[in-house]
Amino acid sequence: MKTISEIRKDFPILAEKVHNKPLVYLDNGATSQKPKIVIDAISEYYTTYNSNIHRGVHHLSQVATTAYEDARKKIQSFINAKHAHEVIFTKGTTDGINLVANCLGRSYINSGDEVIISAMEHHSNIVPWQMMCEERGAILKVIPINKAGELIYESFLELLSEKTKIVAITHISNTLGTINPIKKIIKDAHQAGAQVLIDAAQSVPHTPLDVIDLDCDYLVTSGHKMFGPSGIGFLYGKESILDALPPYQGGGDMIKEVSFEKTTYNSLPHKLEAGTPNISGGIALGFAIDYINEIGYDFIQKQEKDLLDYATQELSKIEGYIPIGTAKHKASVISFLMEGTHPFDIGTIIDQLGIAVRTGHHCTQPLMRFYDIPGTIRASFAFYNTKEEIDTLVNGVKRAVRMLS
Repeated sequence: MKTISEIRKDFPILAEKVHNKPLVYLDNGATSQKPKIVIDAISEYYTTYNSNIHRGVHHLSQVATTAYEDARKKIQSFINAKHAHEVIFTKGTTDGINLVANCLGRSYINSGDEVIISAMEHHSNIVPWQMMCEERGAILKVIPINKAGELIYESFLELLSEKTKIVAITHISNTLGTINPIKKIIKDAHQAGAQVLIDAAQSVPHTPLDVIDLDCDYLVTSGHKMFGPSGIGFLYGKESILDALPPYQGGGDMIKEVSFEKTTYNSLPHKLEAGTPNISGGIALGFAIDYINEIGYDFIQKQEKDLLDYATQELSKIEGYIPIGTAKHKASVISFLMEGTHPFDIGTIIDQLGIAVRTGHHCTQPLMRFYDIPGTIRASFAFYNTKEEIDTLVNGVKRAVRMLS
């Protein structure tokens, strides 16, 4: 088992300085840092076997195709999907949600049908459904939350009906850190005859996921949240459900036969993967999964719980500290305000101390309106963070408050 010091050496950027101060990177909810094994995988692809995939008989194309499809198999194993072709490479979580919303809208959703999301969703899991509902004459319904940032589950059950076609819900809130009871949500939605999409962008870095055990119909996530590259992610979908979807886009690789009279479509996964993909990104995402498996979720969860507990304890000692989101079940995310200050001002000051946090609405504007606030300061921790960095954050916030008072 690696020590924290050894783990931190795997991430070159953690040795950087910002404004001549050691970088304290606490914005993992926005994007995670990348271990050297991932960075090297991208470099190796472009320097030793750069080629297009699935279309060439020459050596480089065969090597690249094998590496890309091996990454798909790694994802399959990682989430315990039944088949590798149930894994669709996407540009990321947003792209995956748009794919599902677009394809369902053209094939499954009719006027008067209903879609359920929650009040804590990221804009990426709001806007695609709004667009689809507007086009199809469907109705978007929202599960309310309480002030702790937890779903009001009784309201969810009341919203479910025979008109509900899909429930699209985040597993872990990017703003509040709330962990939703997705297995129970999936079971209850299925009993009502609805499909379920899980936004796992914030959960894959923190907790293992087993799509067979969960019985979700779709699951989407982004590589850049799970220590992989940006511009790559994946959609998992049950084979029978993906088979029934129409293609999302037209072009190369998603076809079987093209004529001017008619085109027949390829089988899964290629039917939903039009055009040349982010090859290096897909391959490197496989290496990110290798790294997560090497570190192990047992270590990740223990380390992040320790960090969350310590940060919650130490931040709460600061006079004027206002936590936003106090759910009983939380991931390693803390959103907060400091009384009498604006989050942007705090974030700007502590940036000068080398501390990277996120300030603003975190792409959850409806959630900010629920709390009647302009935004929050969000510190989001990964397993490579330390208690010493939390001490730096606490001291930085104290200093910023003194300067602003």
